[in-house]
Amino acid sequence: MDFNPHLPPFHPGALVSSLISLLTAFVLGAAIGLERQLRQRTAGLRTNTLVAVGAAVFVDLAMRFHDMAGGSPSPLYVVAYVISGVGFLGAGVIMKDGAQVSGLNTAATLWGSAAVGACAGIKLLPEAVLAAVFVLATNTLLRPVVNRIQRQPLPEAFSEASYAVNVVCQRGQQADVLDQLLLLLEQANYPVRGVDQRPFGESDVEIEATLYATSVDADELDAVLATLSATPGVLQGYWNASMDD
Repeated sequence: MDFNPHLPPFHPGALVSSLISLLTAFVLGAAIGLERQLRQRTAGLRTNTLVAVGAAVFVDLAMRFHDMAGGSPSPLYVVAYVISGVGFLGAGVIMKDGAQVSGLNTAATLWGSAAVGACAGIKLLPEAVLAAVFVLATNTLLRPVVNRIQRQPLPEAFSEASYAVNVVCQRGQQADVLDQLLLLLEQANYPVRGVDQRPFGESDVEIEATLYATSVDADELDAVLATLSATPGVLQGYWNASMDD
């Protein structure tokens, strides 16, 4: 039985073209990865290089196949799938620890490396170089700007905080105190986002009214608490603020 592998004809020119695309993706991906490696990021030299080269391989393969067979699908479909695949890869380097999220920049850099590789794979070599330059510029030139901004105190006009008004009252007067608290806050134009009520000692209750994130006048909240203190059953009251993310 004869075995006929049906190998496609060998085209030295196409092979050289593919080599140039992959070499371009390799060099530019390595340049992006080197900057990440020097900063000891999760995705460093090898990861970014592999992403760029992998994207170039898939797009170059689609281009070659389309040249040989024609028809559908278009190589642009492969580019779209590369973008989706790198999205899953980037999600793996994003870590969340409480309110802190890390790895977003690393994931975005991987996305940029894939874009560089896709440009190289589709033979847009100058565009691949430009893409790599902008990715590197974002991670290097903008870093001092970000650090400088983060060192500056945030102006109060641009900040938002969550305010909570806490009142401790006798358990038997809980309903009346809550109604009065909500009424006073409404009259002061401070809408309540939520109310939490919990035991405070053996016979008392603490009511916490959380306001929507906004900027408030401290004197107005003090006035609300001063008025509320005249309500029967109120033992103490205070308010505090916490910055929103």
